[in-house]
Amino acid sequence: MDFVTILAQEFSLRKEQVQAVIDLLDAGNTIPFIARYRKEMTGSLDDQVLRELAERLEYLRNLEKRREEIEKALAEQGVLTEELTASLRAAVTLAELEDIYRPFRPKRRTRATVAKERGLEPLALWLLMQMPKGDVYAEAEKYINAKKEVPDADAALSGARDILAEQISDDAALRKQLREMLLREGVIETKAAKEEDSVYSMYYDYREPVPKMASHRVLAVNRGEREEFLKVSLIAPEGKAELTVKNAFVRPGSPASDQVAAACLDAWDRLLFPSLEREIRNELTDRANVQAIKVFSQNLHQLLLQPPIKGKVTLGVDPGFRTGCKLAVIDENGKVLDTGVGHFTLPGQELAKAASAKLIKGFVKKYGVTAIAIGNGTASRESEQFIASLLPELPGVAYVIVSEAGASVYSASKLAAAEFPDFDVTQRSAVSIARRMQDPLAELVKIDPKAIGVGQYQHDLKQNELTAALDGVVEQCVNLVGVEVSTASAELLSHVAGIGPALAKNIVSYREENGIPSRAALKKVPKLGPRAFEQCAGFLRVMDSKNPLDATAVHPESYDAAKAVLSTLGFDAREIKNGGLPGIALKAREYGVERLAGELNIGVPTLNDILAELQKPGRDPRDELPKPVLRTDVLDMKDLQPGMELTGTVRNVIDFGAFVDIGVHQDGLVHISRMADRFIRHPSEVVKVGDIVKVWVVSVDEKKKRIALTMVKGRA
Repeated sequence: MDFVTILAQEFSLRKEQVQAVIDLLDAGNTIPFIARYRKEMTGSLDDQVLRELAERLEYLRNLEKRREEIEKALAEQGVLTEELTASLRAAVTLAELEDIYRPFRPKRRTRATVAKERGLEPLALWLLMQMPKGDVYAEAEKYINAKKEVPDADAALSGARDILAEQISDDAALRKQLREMLLREGVIETKAAKEEDSVYSMYYDYREPVPKMASHRVLAVNRGEREEFLKVSLIAPEGKAELTVKNAFVRPGSPASDQVAAACLDAWDRLLFPSLEREIRNELTDRANVQAIKVFSQNLHQLLLQPPIKGKVTLGVDPGFRTGCKLAVIDENGKVLDTGVGHFTLPGQELAKAASAKLIKGFVKKYGVTAIAIGNGTASRESEQFIASLLPELPGVAYVIVSEAGASVYSASKLAAAEFPDFDVTQRSAVSIARRMQDPLAELVKIDPKAIGVGQYQHDLKQNELTAALDGVVEQCVNLVGVEVSTASAELLSHVAGIGPALAKNIVSYREENGIPSRAALKKVPKLGPRAFEQCAGFLRVMDSKNPLDATAVHPESYDAAKAVLSTLGFDAREIKNGGLPGIALKAREYGVERLAGELNIGVPTLNDILAELQKPGRDPRDELPKPVLRTDVLDMKDLQPGMELTGTVRNVIDFGAFVDIGVHQDGLVHISRMADRFIRHPSEVVKVGDIVKVWVVSVDEKKKRIALTMVKGRA
């Protein structure tokens, strides 16, 4: 199989680009490294295209491997013909390969197997020939054999039809035709499996054409069936499938035609339809799986790249009822300054509330707190109300709701025990919550991506595929931003290209004992060899290094080129640490970028990346995004009225809409039909996680805790 040609056509790329990517991947290079530091070879393909190409390459290689396995199996059976070989090599999907192999695959004992054991296969072949003349019963009588349990002609014909039905059901071309017809014209029908109300009630009597079945409805129906609330069926177009099967095998005018027609109907009802129904359901599920993982990945990408709130001393609040709210103050760099406990979430705690207010005001005054981060979990509503009541006495302080309940605690428990040996999980959670606001990426990488809660039906998806996709997103985001090696946690370092968990621990251990004064010093870390250094070095920053290039995304392999750029254009490397060289790109254009690249013997993409880094070293791409909303007031659901205008933050994007945090502790839903004054296919065309949006209240159901919002004023 010519992988290069296939991939070039599918991705609209030049063959040289595809071959370069394949060679780089096969040589063990990571995708972030290829995307950032091998642009000349790939034609500047971005991270996402490279991942999709790598996944498709793996599929094609698995397809080729399976093709070879089937060819070998057929050859060993002595049935491999030129026609079969041609069919196998023309197959472009695993499903087509398996259809071709189906008639030859070892089978469990079936009705057809029993009939063959009784010597009825010649009769089946005679019937299938459908000669223009002949007596069917007279032919069948030749196979009567009491010892083989064939007492009469009818029994012989019944067994022969069983053989024909299995042969018909194994026909690859017919299966493909029927599968395509069901995907095009089939209908999914759902009925109630029990008489009780549930979240699946809308599907208790529901029908939808297969091609229109949205991914989230497929997953919802699957879950309802699995939880035994629904019965799900595939309905084929009436009579069309049976006719298709007959047309493929029945020759009118033969005495044997009725027997073959009966075998066709049996093949459809007993073998083909049940098998194809499973295949269609599986294909719908696979498509829904791909779509849900795509949406989850997009949401996670946006969440991880939420702008950090830098330069603020932050008070983290882990809300609680019985044991109180754990408090932790951290400085601008995440260092813990103080901790405490406040009791202000239960009624009748006036003295405790007064003491808590005094404690919080003391923290604000003593440490210069300017932001308060409240965990979005148990008692967070009460905590939010209490903090908001103090804000008039805390000028310059605002609060923000961060993290998910489970995610924040999980994140806290993942904080290194060595860092906080005397802290319990809630104390560590308070620290985590504050750090989550200061640098979302650094904290969220400590959490299993599936626990973050920005997807839909994530527990119903193929976990291996979901994990691989989300791990890829985390890797992409971490390497896009870059990591300060002197302070990064092992969890964060483990996602840097070429490192991984074991090597990340080695880096932290080495750092604690020796420090890491430069990128070059990384080569002394145990097990961090030349290959790993090549892959990771450009994504690691050493801000205090004597070499100013160590604080940039310039790869060590390009240091000589970067120094030559500075020399040629008349700049001093020491100026890099003083906010960068804002005029260097203009100077390069005046000199001639292509001329400069030629003189330095580097590619133009690499030169442009070097110039961008020298102009603004260590730039954080997150700084260019809208900042999170910091609140100074608090609302309640009862305060909401239809038509009220609010500003909110998109927390989750799903197939049918987006959930928006409007500051009432209950996210409102903007349905896809209310997201724009034009037709959109998916909410991601309009919003992404972290977006700050203007919305209007459509309706409020306090009992069910549902808020309907619109992004189009006046659209109910």
